[in-house]
Amino acid sequence: MDEVRPCSGAQVVPMFSPPDCRRSTGSVGGLPRQANPLQVTAIVKYWLGGPDPLDYISMYRNMGCAAQEVQEHWHYVSFGLSDLYGDNRVHEVTGADGPSGFGFELTFRLKREVGETAPPTWPAELMQGLARYVFQSENTFCSGDHVSWHSPLDNSESRIQHMLLTEDPQMQPVHTPFGSVSFLQIVGVCTEELQLMREAGGPWLITDMRRGETIFDIDPHLQQEAVDRGIETEGSNLSGVSAKCVWDDLSCPPEDEEDSRSICIGSQPRRLSNKDTEQIRETLRKGLEFNSKTALPPISSQKQSHERPQSRKDSLESESSSAIVPHELVRTRQLESVHLKFNQESGTLLPLCLRGRLLHGRHFTYKSINGDTAITFVSTGVEGAFATEEHPYAAHGPWLQILLTEEFVEQMLGDLQELNTREETKLPKEYSWPEKKLKISVLPDSVFDNPLQ
Repeated sequence: MDEVRPCSGAQVVPMFSPPDCRRSTGSVGGLPRQANPLQVTAIVKYWLGGPDPLDYISMYRNMGCAAQEVQEHWHYVSFGLSDLYGDNRVHEVTGADGPSGFGFELTFRLKREVGETAPPTWPAELMQGLARYVFQSENTFCSGDHVSWHSPLDNSESRIQHMLLTEDPQMQPVHTPFGSVSFLQIVGVCTEELQLMREAGGPWLITDMRRGETIFDIDPHLQQEAVDRGIETEGSNLSGVSAKCVWDDLSCPPEDEEDSRSICIGSQPRRLSNKDTEQIRETLRKGLEFNSKTALPPISSQKQSHERPQSRKDSLESESSSAIVPHELVRTRQLESVHLKFNQESGTLLPLCLRGRLLHGRHFTYKSINGDTAITFVSTGVEGAFATEEHPYAAHGPWLQILLTEEFVEQMLGDLQELNTREETKLPKEYSWPEKKLKISVLPDSVFDNPLQ
């Protein structure tokens, strides 16, 4: 349970504080230097057995910026995903050169309604929910990630039911004695906007829960065709998503349920090694940069200085250590035939993956939210991939890479055309290319939520 209170002198002082927005951007107005902002504070701290990972969320009144047409809003900043103490009570100490805790904090900007004298507290619970996911799964967020919430963020009747994550436009990464911290801003979006992976909210990405129109309703000149043309000509900067997905090796059917040649979402999924996980994260991070290179980071045999030490999850689950495959024992396997399975939301991103990424010589990764399964589509122009034109399907543990030629991508786009519609598709849907030994199924969420059914 949380309580709201002003910041007290007895409160633990964090190792960073929200900066003046005028610092490096040259903008004026922005985040005020409030000496005593309201905070939503966890009554029982996480390190004392409480349920909420964030120690507190500070809530600032931001006057906006008339010159940039930024409206007045409430600015929320979390404290707890990074290391606030440096004594191992919550996060493993990594030193000043590594990430502080998970290496980031969350922020959120909510439009201030007329007559509103205090910030609503529901964004704080939203941030606690995202933080619980990070602590429990050990999956961190990156700029460009999206969160499918499928419910109004404030439990109202609002159309704002999903979230995108991007870099906070005012708060630059900071370096503390306990490591570096970046700031990822939550942006509320409609379903239509989520499907297009477009940012909404203006220069500072402020969420307006009373907004009833999508960006297409607000700006009639911004049409679906225009967005499609932009993807066609310039490609997409989205290089990966967390998703409900799974893949199976059809080359040689497993003899029993425990045969590890079938990667599934069962009770004992094999895990990616730390180095594989870091490579996928680097792939996502680099792919989101506007000038990113079309190359996958190599799997290094040397431990990187920025690599996180053994996670809490690994150390707490020693009884399942048999499911962890040491990196040096995992060999890259060439597969003859594969079956990809996605839920509907993930499946609708396949055309974007093919048209916006692969046809532009780039790559796209689906990272399963139910385990360590990952599926990366690569084009022939991507360097560092272990899938090749000779062996287009290759697996490194639970990470599958699929190399698709331009000709095959064009063929798939024609066959998957119905996935472009915003309307609900009757499931299941199956697509098969026997000559390529590739099969794709789009399945109901229940298949992934209840894998034993």
